[in-house]
Order: sequence, then structure tokens, then C-alpha cells
Amino acid sequence: MKNHSPKNPSKIKDNEKFRVFVWGLFDFANTSYSIIVVTFLYAVFFKQTVVEGKPIGDFYWSIGTSISMFITAIISPVLGAIADYSAGKKRFLLFFTLACIISTSLLYFVNRGDIFLGLLLFVIANVGFEAGLVFYDAFLPEITAPKNFGRVSGYGFAMGYLGSLTTLAIVYPFIKAQMIKETFPVSAVVFLVFAIPIFVFIKDSRKKVERDQSFLKIGVSRVFNTITHLKSYKNLSLFLLAFFFYIEGVNTVIYFSGNYASTTLNFSMEELIVFFLIVQTTAILGSLVFGVLADSFGQKKSLVLSILIWIFTILLAFVTSNPNSSIMIKVSGLLNTDAYQLSRHSFYLVGLLAGSVMGATQSTSRSLMSKLTPFERKTEFFGFYSLFGKSSAILGPLVFGYVSFVSGEQRLAILTIGIFFVIGLGVLSFVKDAVTEQ
Repeated sequence: MKNHSPKNPSKIKDNEKFRVFVWGLFDFANTSYSIIVVTFLYAVFFKQTVVEGKPIGDFYWSIGTSISMFITAIISPVLGAIADYSAGKKRFLLFFTLACIISTSLLYFVNRGDIFLGLLLFVIANVGFEAGLVFYDAFLPEITAPKNFGRVSGYGFAMGYLGSLTTLAIVYPFIKAQMIKETFPVSAVVFLVFAIPIFVFIKDSRKKVERDQSFLKIGVSRVFNTITHLKSYKNLSLFLLAFFFYIEGVNTVIYFSGNYASTTLNFSMEELIVFFLIVQTTAILGSLVFGVLADSFGQKKSLVLSILIWIFTILLAFVTSNPNSSIMIKVSGLLNTDAYQLSRHSFYLVGLLAGSVMGATQSTSRSLMSKLTPFERKTEFFGFYSLFGKSSAILGPLVFGYVSFVSGEQRLAILTIGIFFVIGLGVLSFVKDAVTEQ
């Protein structure tokens, strides 16, 4: 005889913890791509080897970044609307994950002078990575309660940066042996292995739908319907506008930090590894701390704090990157050290500060987005979240790459990043940190 007594509450809680853990494993998995390809090894390999260290390498890299972000920005809202209509997030997530993994592994075949091939594979991989995040992020409201959005989102980013550290540890022997190209398929394998659990254990609320038109037409019509009614979501619209500007700065830092350290500060590969270890470690702590702050004191207050830290970090990077400035000469005199070495060592402090808010800004933004988004349109609105985030990443890297190319130095391009943070902070001040629209 079956027992019809209510389910054990502790069992339900355990199931939620397991779903959160499996969901976070995907963050652990996909950062193996972002740290190796976007931020560190392939970015440096493309500039120093594929483009042979020429200044125009920054501009080429910014073009590849912008094209991939433009494609993602265009397709994300439509795909999100289709996924909401048919409840097929996992199918889309699987498709884009495989696109990223396969293209990343093929980067092994990029050699000196293969600029077009190197950019083409990077664009495909980056579209797969970025577009997949739309559907991954949209699972957040389904795996936990709204009161836990901040913590769980922060946990996901912390898992991601832990994945970065793990990947760096795995590829370190290859780096020591000067086998840089081999790290690309290795990162693809790490992505594949740790991405599997989300497709096995996280259920997608599939449903049968009757339709008399293609999914593409349905997706486009739902997006246009959302746009025409966007005035009904004023608070959410303001947040997306603020997000557009401040995430511009975050994306640009992610895409150019490796190139900046290697080109302007002449960091060796070993010094770059130390730098990124610092960034990833502080990013884990920052994601967890800001996750608790977001749930305890509000997402908006936490975002404001993180953006203020970003602005200070950008100014510090600008000031300390010029060893011949009067400030650096005075400080080096007080510390009785060489101004050039002080400039290079100061960048580790910049990395520590940037890491503390890199994941925090993104995770808190994701949790606030989940809080403000109508549940029945969560994937579609996360498509718009991606649209604003990725379209902003078109402009930032292009501006940085262009200013760096025209001026002949990356230092001046740093200031363009700070401008985006300031504008984003101004718009964010008008956003209400509460659910005011349904």
C-alpha cells in the first residue's frame, strides 16, 4: 500500500541543494573556455603569434569580439522567446555548448598568420558561449526561491572562478612546456566533462504546443510584443539601460586584461599566470560575499558598491601604468624602489580589486534581473538581458581597440572603460531595488 503522506521538507531542501550544485557545475565548466580563450592564453596567442605582435592585433581582436557579441545580441531575445513558448531551454543550451566546445578544440589548428581562421573559430566559439548563457541564466528562477537569488547567483559565479583555477592548474604543465596550442582542446574537454550533469539532472519543463506558424515567427512576434509593452516594465527597462553601460566596462576588462598586461607591462607567461590566479581567487570570494550582501541589503546597493570599486580600480590602473608620471616617481621614491617595477607590481593590486568585483557585479546583476523579471517570460527577458549585455560588449572593446591602435598605447584606452562605469552608475540610481512590476 502506497504512503500518501506529505513529502519530507528536508528532502525537498536537499533536492534544491543538489539542483543548485548541478547548475553551478555548468559555471565551473564554461569558465574553462573564458579563462583560456577569452581572457588569457588564446587572447595573448592571437596578439603575439597569429598577428605577430603588431599593434593592429588589438583592433582585430576587438572586431572578432564585437562580431560575436552582435550575433548573440540579435539572436538571444528571439531564441529566448521560442524557448519560453516551447519550454526548450536545455535543447538550445546543448546546441550552443557543443558549438563552443567544438570550435574551441579546433583553435589548435590556428597558426601564425591565420588571422581569418583564428577570428572565425573564435567568433563561433564565443557565440556558443555567450548565447548558451541566456538559457543557463534562465534556469535560476526555477532552481531556488527569490529570497536566495543573490546567494545562488553568487555561488554560480564562485563555482565558475573555481573552474578557472582548476583549468589553469590542468594546463600549467602545457604552458611550462611552451605547448600553448594544446591548451585549447584541453579546455574544451574540461568544458564538456563538467557540463554533462546539467543536461542529465536538471529537468526542463517541456510542454507540447500547437502552432500554425514556425518557431522563428513565434519568437519574433513575442519579442516585438514585449518591445511594444516595454513601457509597462519601466523599472526593468531602466535597469537594462544601466546594465548596458556598466557591463560594457566589465566585458572590456575581461577581453583585454591579458593583452594589456603582456603588451603594456611586458608580463611574462609566468607573471600572467600569477596575475590571473590573483584575479580568480579574489573573484571567488567577491562573488560569495556580494551574493550574501545582495540578499541581505539589496541588489541595487550591492551593485552600486561594486561599480564604485570598479571606477577606483580603473583610475588606479591608469595612474600606475605610467612609471614616468610624477605620482609614480614620488611614490617610488617614498618606497625606495624603481618606478618601473612599482608600476608592474601595482597591476597585481589592480587585479586583486578587479577580481573582487568582476564576478560580484555579474552575479548581482543576474540576481536583480531574476527579481525584476516576470516568471512566465523569464527566458525571453533574459534574452533581452543578453541583448543589452552583448550589444554593449560590441562598443566597449571596439573603442578600446581603436583608441589603443590610433594612440599606439593601451594606457589611454583604459580611461574609456571608466566612462562606461560612470554612466551606468548614474542610470542605476533611478532603478528601484524591489519587485514593482508583474
